[in-house]
Amino acid sequence: MPLRLMTTAAAYPYQPVKERGTLRSFLLALLMHLLLSVVLYYGVSWQSSTPVGAEAELWEEIPAATAPPPPRPQPEPEPVVQPRPAPPPPQVKSKVEDDADIALEQKKRRAEAAAREEAERKEAARKESERKEEARKEALRKEAERKETERREAERKEAQRKEDAKKKAAQQEQDRKEQAERERKEAAEAKAKAQADAKAKAQADAKAKAQADAKAKADADAKAKREAAANAQRKSELARLQALAGGSGAGGGGVGNAAGAGAGGGGKASPGYADRVRRRVKPNIVFTEDVPGNPTAVVSVQLAPDGSLLSARLSKSSGNSGWDNAVLRAVERSDPLPRDENGKAPASFTITFRPKD
Repeated sequence: MPLRLMTTAAAYPYQPVKERGTLRSFLLALLMHLLLSVVLYYGVSWQSSTPVGAEAELWEEIPAATAPPPPRPQPEPEPVVQPRPAPPPPQVKSKVEDDADIALEQKKRRAEAAAREEAERKEAARKESERKEEARKEALRKEAERKETERREAERKEAQRKEDAKKKAAQQEQDRKEQAERERKEAAEAKAKAQADAKAKAQADAKAKAQADAKAKADADAKAKREAAANAQRKSELARLQALAGGSGAGGGGVGNAAGAGAGGGGKASPGYADRVRRRVKPNIVFTEDVPGNPTAVVSVQLAPDGSLLSARLSKSSGNSGWDNAVLRAVERSDPLPRDENGKAPASFTITFRPKD
């Protein structure tokens, strides 16, 4: 269609282009003028009638009011018959005008299509913007909910932490009190036990001392008895020997026999006798002290022929009085001592004692 319009314009280059709608515009303007004239006419003529007059009488006394006469009816205006406008003459369009109208119509349609597309694009952009705005608001709402949830969770954890710390502190305080109470009870029990042990030890020491004193007294009494018996036996033996010696002097060669008997009675001990006596005495030694070195105590012993202890004395001290006294008491506890191989105990001999042998 644009090609056809260009061909027509090229055929008549100096002919002016006819304007569309000129006759239609003229007829519409004429119709509007007619309507305006009718409106002005009726607007002026509907109030052109003479108004109805009114009469009134004056009296000294106001008479009773009478009803006014009814007004005369106004004559109805005659209807004005408006002339019908003449129909416009049919327009005869040329081919050039038809082509121009078609081109304008197509242009109008393209413009309308472009406008619709633009409107649709704007509507889509608006909807997309609204969707993005809704998504942004939804994201903000979710972020706010997440932060609120995190805040509440943090508050809950903080409250739980404080509660746990409070419980832990209370438990620690309870444990401390219980520990202090246990320590107090243990200290009291230890003190009571120490006092009881001290009392028991004191009683045991007193009992041991009493027993030791009683034993020492008994040992002293036994020693005194043994010494008395030994003295009596020695006196008896001396009397017997003196009697034998007197008989030998009166009878001649009896002196040699008496001397032989005396030598036999007072002879030396056999080589192993001292060890036998030491083994007999050692279990009776009571000595618990710790002494430096291994000091030696030598005891000189005198016995009757039957092994009864006549005397025991310290011939060489070890330098420790406790060890010396323990050895002497052990010798006295071992009375009577064993006899020698010949059936008799030697009259005297020495025994050596060391605490670590």
